Amino acid sequence: MATSDPIADMLTSIRNGGKAGFAKVDIPGSKIKLELVRVLKEQGYIKDYKYLENEIQGSIRIYLKYVSDGKPSIFGIVRISKPSRRVYSKSKQIKPVLNGLGISVISTSRGVMTDKQAREANVGGEILFNVW
Repeated sequence: MATSDPIADMLTSIRNGGKAGFAKVDIPGSKIKLELVRVLKEQGYIKDYKYLENEIQGSIRIYLKYVSDGKPSIFGIVRISKPSRRVYSKSKQIKPVLNGLGISVISTSRGVMTDKQAREANVGGEILFNVW
């Protein structure tokens, strides 16, 4: 079955896997998902990820990270820009998430980056999701 929003499906898999206490989740692979997972790893929200080759599409195995008391390190993850309503922002108008406690992941002309990196590089783009 074709999905209308594969990024939202990826975020839901990560959220549900964390709440269920899974060590890892597997999602269908794509270039944009690899970039999104790379940003989440750089920012410390997940332990690691691995691209698994297969003859069809490939998949991404995401190793989830937990804090000391067993709760997932991702407390909340919300999709902002959707296929039905795209949300774009200029670099000066990008607002911090929870006063800087979280991040926005933004797709820019220079690649996928966080809100802080986009403000420093003075580039705007499509705000994909917020995570804290």
